[in-house]
Amino acid sequence: MAYGDDKDTAASRLRHLTEFLHEHPITGPEGHSYIGSSPRATRAFPGLPINVRVLEHTDRTVAEVVEYTRGVNPDASPLPENVQDVYRWCVENTVNAPEAEQQRREILEYKHQLEHAVAGGDIAVIRPHRCPECRTFGLMWDKLTQRIVCTNGECVAEDGTSTVVTFDRLAVAHVTNRKSLRRVSAT
Repeated sequence: MAYGDDKDTAASRLRHLTEFLHEHPITGPEGHSYIGSSPRATRAFPGLPINVRVLEHTDRTVAEVVEYTRGVNPDASPLPENVQDVYRWCVENTVNAPEAEQQRREILEYKHQLEHAVAGGDIAVIRPHRCPECRTFGLMWDKLTQRIVCTNGECVAEDGTSTVVTFDRLAVAHVTNRKSLRRVSAT
């Protein structure tokens, strides 16, 4: 798997998020929109020079990759200095893991690719996926609830609300379907 800038991967999305973090800092309520929230009351102190939500997101996802990698390979090499290299580091340190663990890595990486894209404002990455429940192309990102929902009127939860799909579930469905297609095309 290539980790260059020309492929849409979790690593390239993380690189974009890191650039976004530096290019769009939260400077206060004077017209700058906060990712996923509305402006807040004026503060007595100036805003932070970085977008804290994006920083927290990055910290959480990198910690997930490190936890997965160290769980599969306790003797993994030291972490890379550059946060964007964490996915390459993960692959290099789990390349000899059993197939089930490598599939788990692919699921984690794809989940992060989607999360990084949405955190950076690219909600279009949700639309091309089928709903794991009804199999229609009715998924969309709901900005109000900050969740993936199915717009198919017949695909509803027991309480009558739209079916909610987690990033985890969407990633599992995507990677599993992709693996099934590879097996079929190989035969």
